[in-house]
Amino acid sequence: MGKTVKKQRPVNLDLSTIRFPVTAVSSILHRVSGVITFVAVGILLWLLGLSLSSPEGFLQASAVMDSFFVKFIMWGILTALAYHAASGIRHMLMDFGYLAETMAVGRRSAYFAMGLTVVLSILAGVFVW
Repeated sequence: MGKTVKKQRPVNLDLSTIRFPVTAVSSILHRVSGVITFVAVGILLWLLGLSLSSPEGFLQASAVMDSFFVKFIMWGILTALAYHAASGIRHMLMDFGYLAETMAVGRRSAYFAMGLTVVLSILAGVFVW
């Protein structure tokens, strides 16, 4: 019989001890914000349809928006949309060659997109409440 090859396997599988680079976190958040935005389209279209259906529908939609929970959801949707837009613009600038595709520029632009999202999120909170 032939020799068996001993395979080297990872020893540490505890994901909480692994530190992802900011570029990886940015990429993951961009995908998550895209999914949130996609799901939110259904919620927003339902609310828009309700508000445009009749004067009573508008009052119902206004009553729905008075809830703290719904305002919090709306703030989350706007925050996800802001991040998705900021990160998407960042990716397009890289794709079109306006930002260099180096690790340093990627790191700085990821931090910038996250910082811009914090500012836009605060503005969205002011707008919703």
